[in-house]
Amino acid sequence: MIEVKGHNGQITFDGQYVTITRKGILARTSVGKGEKRIHISQISSVQWKPAGPFVNGFIAFSAAGGNERRSTFGSQTYTAVTDENSVIFTTRQKTEFAALRKAVEDAIATHHTPSAPAAPAGPPPPASIADELTKLAALRDQGVLSETEFQQQKDRLLGH
Repeated sequence: MIEVKGHNGQITFDGQYVTITRKGILARTSVGKGEKRIHISQISSVQWKPAGPFVNGFIAFSAAGGNERRSTFGSQTYTAVTDENSVIFTTRQKTEFAALRKAVEDAIATHHTPSAPAAPAGPPPPASIADELTKLAALRDQGVLSETEFQQQKDRLLGH
């Protein structure tokens, strides 16, 4: 389980769900208090802007079919403040958020990778000597094998 606390929310990732929790006054003034859970199968991408010495960074999760807002030049972080699928972080929190990003992206890749196909069936088990003799007798009775050919094959099967 990974838990990271950002500037405007906390994210928990348990391998299956990304949970964004918001509390306090900053949550009320931006997105609103509460919790949002997103299953890994619903996440289509992870948007990332690293924090720098003078600007905060953010991580944003895009859901398939979601309506993403496009930010204008220089306002990505400001736009992320009001996005319910984003959490802002500072330079000090950057390493923790980078680890979260990697874990989520790895889980997405694993989830979307088709499982290995079933192993192909091996050769059928060898027929018993009795089954082979029955087949040879049927071929003899149909006239496909002569009596001599039947006896030769029978002797081969019986190890004579």
